[in-house]
Amino acid sequence: MSLEKLTVMLQKVELAPQAATQPTNKSDLIASLLAKQQQAELSFFIERQSTPELGVYLDTLAELDAQKLWARIPPARQNEVLWEVSEDRRQVIAGERQPHFAGSKINLYELVEGKVRQVHITDRKVLEGTKPVWIDLINASASERAFIGAHFGVELADPVEATELEVTARFYVEENDDIHLHSNFLHDKSQGSKSVPVAFILHGGVLFSLRNEELPVFRLQQRRTLTQPGYITDSIDLLLDLYGADVECSADSLENIYAKLGQVGHHVLSESITDQEAGEILADIAEEEDQNGHIRSNIMDTQRALNFLMRGRLLKPDQVTEANQILRNIESLNSHTAFLFDKINFLMDATIGFININQNKRINQLTVFSVVFMPINILAGMGGMSEFSMMTEGIPWPLSYAAFAIVSGLIGAGTYVLLKVLERKRLKRMKARAP
Repeated sequence: MSLEKLTVMLQKVELAPQAATQPTNKSDLIASLLAKQQQAELSFFIERQSTPELGVYLDTLAELDAQKLWARIPPARQNEVLWEVSEDRRQVIAGERQPHFAGSKINLYELVEGKVRQVHITDRKVLEGTKPVWIDLINASASERAFIGAHFGVELADPVEATELEVTARFYVEENDDIHLHSNFLHDKSQGSKSVPVAFILHGGVLFSLRNEELPVFRLQQRRTLTQPGYITDSIDLLLDLYGADVECSADSLENIYAKLGQVGHHVLSESITDQEAGEILADIAEEEDQNGHIRSNIMDTQRALNFLMRGRLLKPDQVTEANQILRNIESLNSHTAFLFDKINFLMDATIGFININQNKRINQLTVFSVVFMPINILAGMGGMSEFSMMTEGIPWPLSYAAFAIVSGLIGAGTYVLLKVLERKRLKRMKARAP
């Protein structure tokens, strides 16, 4: 929509309430309905516009019209729109109100005399005069990322969209020497583990990290940088330490998998397992297998990132040594994940074997019952023939049928005893053959 049409719409909305107050006749009623229609059109227009588009309209409209448009923007969107408005126009439409980081958590870290100082960013004024070595953005909106990026002269993309690229396109250096790395970090929690995408940008000696969730790796790194003077010297040190901390967290998760599989293995190798217990064991094994897969995927992603930094000759000699140490740790973890996969497959096969044994036991019981009652079924068939009446001719039917039932029961019991005797002999022969 052109600015002229938007200006006319704002003027109509401003004049409409004067003509629509307290309708007493037909013309006033029509004016009231027209006012409601014009207000609905303006609200629909604002709803369809993106946040940057609303910021452009507020900057280009006359001051009075910009104030009218600002008054019609829903309060839930006003803070987001303020990020897109220039400082002069913000004072005109919102006074002293500053845009704040609503649902995000953005921290800035400065390196002062070998010590790291943390600054929590709440509004624009905090960034003035700072010289950060690391800026960590958690759950930042597009407007907030655009403002931070504009302040430091770098474009900050959505971390989820960045890590959805092909593996070969996740690590690259731009023409202005900005280094981009998009990696997945392990988020291990009681409800299950998953991979959280994180985008790194090295620009002008500052490390920008963008993510949408809290991660234990970053909390560990923040604690180390704040409590250990001289722990880092530049932004690349920070990046390497983050990757190294991710490998440490992966190692801790592997230890937890070892412990959990040890408990599962002790249960699996017990004398007997019910079908319900076997189902629970399979669920636990599947959960550990999924977590082991996430760990292997993440450490491979870290390995690719470190190889990219080393191939690009982007590291100092001491940083190359640290990167090689992290790579050696990754190689050791790879062997552990491979061993865990083998152990998981063994436990799963053993559990399924117990399920098959339980099923075989039930089938064996059904077979015994069928063999026991097979002679009875034969006699019952014979008794139903016409010859039965000939054999029992002259004998009262209660006596003949009672005798038939007793004989059938004796035959069944004899068959059962015979089967038991044969089973004991078979077991004795097996024990005799055993060493």
